[in-house]
Amino acid sequence: MNNFKTLFLLIFGLFSVALFASPEEDLQKFRDYFENRFPETEFSDYKNGVYSIDLSSREQWESIEDFPPYEINIEQGEELFNTPFKNGNNYASCFENDGIGIRQNYPYFDENRGEVITLELAINECRKNNGEKPYSYYKGGPMADLSAYMASTSSGKIFDVEIPNDDRAFDAYEEGKRLYFTKVGQLNFSCADCHVYQTGSKLRADIPSPAIGHPTHFPVYRSSAGRLVSLHERFAGCLNRVRAKPFKAQGEEYRNLEFFISYMSNGLEINGPGSRK
Repeated sequence: MNNFKTLFLLIFGLFSVALFASPEEDLQKFRDYFENRFPETEFSDYKNGVYSIDLSSREQWESIEDFPPYEINIEQGEELFNTPFKNGNNYASCFENDGIGIRQNYPYFDENRGEVITLELAINECRKNNGEKPYSYYKGGPMADLSAYMASTSSGKIFDVEIPNDDRAFDAYEEGKRLYFTKVGQLNFSCADCHVYQTGSKLRADIPSPAIGHPTHFPVYRSSAGRLVSLHERFAGCLNRVRAKPFKAQGEEYRNLEFFISYMSNGLEINGPGSRK
């Protein structure tokens, strides 16, 4: 066991032994771990993902952000957002504050439905409720453009994911946490293996980004894909890489996982969409 993993287990052992830790205790231990792991990194900088710790490639990334490749996606998303449905309604009619500046409130646990609601799920439910066909959750396209535009209107706002006093909400959070730390696939990897234990270390040609701050910059324009990639598509890509079977797009597993990692990013600014390699 390497020193980083030993340190993590000492600081953050609740994931294997302290079954009844509260989300608030989890969050504090998560922050403590990364503060010890990367003492030179300011908490607020974790919104920048791997570039908060990989200073050697940060300058190149910042130059890309000067002329972001996703600008056209934001423009297309804004046009879609403002285009009325066939019934005369539009997306603004489905969301609080007319859908502007709300990204930081997602995902949330809907106590009436007893499940986690993500922004992308809410977008498609808005479409279906207005007689429109749902968009695909993967491969970029209109869904990615819409979520990119809505994220851009929340730039600078602070992640504020709440876990209501509801056993079902706590169970959803715990399921997301369990999935994050469970080894899966033929390669026997968990999310935490890359983004907690090995973050900052080279895995092949890449440095895994820190777990804290992951959702802040999604959807992201990935140069390797040449398009925007959603958070759940990234989940599926990681599972494929460790030779595990991905879950259904916007299924309960991914929504609970997003619930957990978003709660762990509370206090950070929304800065999506972003660009990555």
